[in-house]
Amino acid sequence: MGKSTPPCEVERRLAEDLDSITEARQVISRALEACGYRGEHDMVVLAVSELVTNALIHGAGAPVLRLSCQERGVRLEVADSRPELPRPREPDADGGWGLHVIDQLATCWGISPQRGGKVVWCEFAAPPAPAPPAPVAVTGESAT
Repeated sequence: MGKSTPPCEVERRLAEDLDSITEARQVISRALEACGYRGEHDMVVLAVSELVTNALIHGAGAPVLRLSCQERGVRLEVADSRPELPRPREPDADGGWGLHVIDQLATCWGISPQRGGKVVWCEFAAPPAPAPPAPVAVTGESAT
């Protein structure tokens, strides 16, 4: 039987500072590696950049970053204390790309109101574990 991905949970309150984007990327990169996530790490790291950026620019309060990694994939969440829910807008030179990027990268995503704010989340499916190699059957006579 193959080795499975150990479940992993990460939660980090980030500073209300754009440097938190770099911190979030580093935290998620280390967590994905430690958990043995088999999916595309770069896509999850790009998604965390977008979600944390949106929380810092359009949200309120210190964002809270959460990652849950399990055999089937990962769930990434960024919470902030602004109750207004974001809506995708038509991207232009001034921005508006964040949720469009999430929509293209993630298996699914959404926005959940919560007491005192909201959570923007996305999920990434992990590819199936590779099957173990089939045993090789040796039959017949040996050459002498």
